Amino acid sequence: MIARLLRATRAIAVLALGAGALRAQAPRVQVGVQPETVTVGQPFVVMVRVTSVPGATILFPAAPDSSTPVQSLDPRVVKTDAAAPGAFTQLATYRLAAWDIGDQPIALTGLALQLPGGGKTPLSLGPLEVFVRSVLPRDSTERVPKPPRPPFFGSAIPWWVWALVAAAAAALLGWFIWWWRRRRERGPQVIEDPFLRAERDFDRLEKMGLVPAGERVRHVALAVEILRDYLAARHEAASLALTSRELVQAVKAVPTVPRERLSRLLEEADLAKFARRPLSDERARELGREGRALISAEHAAAFPPEAVPARAAA
Repeated sequence: MIARLLRATRAIAVLALGAGALRAQAPRVQVGVQPETVTVGQPFVVMVRVTSVPGATILFPAAPDSSTPVQSLDPRVVKTDAAAPGAFTQLATYRLAAWDIGDQPIALTGLALQLPGGGKTPLSLGPLEVFVRSVLPRDSTERVPKPPRPPFFGSAIPWWVWALVAAAAAALLGWFIWWWRRRRERGPQVIEDPFLRAERDFDRLEKMGLVPAGERVRHVALAVEILRDYLAARHEAASLALTSRELVQAVKAVPTVPRERLSRLLEEADLAKFARRPLSDERARELGREGRALISAEHAAAFPPEAVPARAAA
């Protein structure tokens, strides 16, 4: 009886030692998520620690797919822990970020253990998830969005602005029509004879009485201006934009203009206007009469008496 008890005790001890050895050879998987609560876009770390027998190969899962709300920020990092005696331990670290709020599952699948004999054993990580909280105020998350607007909106400009624009356009069109009709009713423009206009201007200059009033330089300047207007109307080369010397050179090829007399008159008038050369009353009158005489001389040379009847007939 005692022998049988010893044999049973020895068998139980052997079975216990075998079960302990089997438990020692079974792989251990430890998973951690730090931190477990994050905000949108905040990085967090998932650590997967696997312990197995020496000589085994641990096949860690790849990073989560980029199409899921939880995406990888950095490549996976795998380190080997050589401090555990009689065991083989590796730690895989995943740096991730979530882009949606609420409980977000972490898609880490495919963890397996390849034994030295060639067998491949799949391992389970269990349900992995991280909670993503919103950074918005609590009342904003419960706000009901506005209904969609119609495809066409009302004009930002009031109606009365368009009314004013239309009234202004109508007034402008009416004024243009009135101006066009009045222009047509005026008929052809009558061109006045330059000689007759110059004579009328000299008569008006004499009536102004500038010399008795002490305005001798002004009297001479107006006489020269009448002379230059006449020459510009008679000859295209005698432009009003020319200086006195340029005017004398411009009429050099015009035989009807007494160039020497014109040069002396313009030179003395310029001295009086710009150099403040003193003029007596008599000299101022003489210069005015000289300007009128130059116009008469040019007109007589251009239209001799025998050509007057033909000009009148034309």
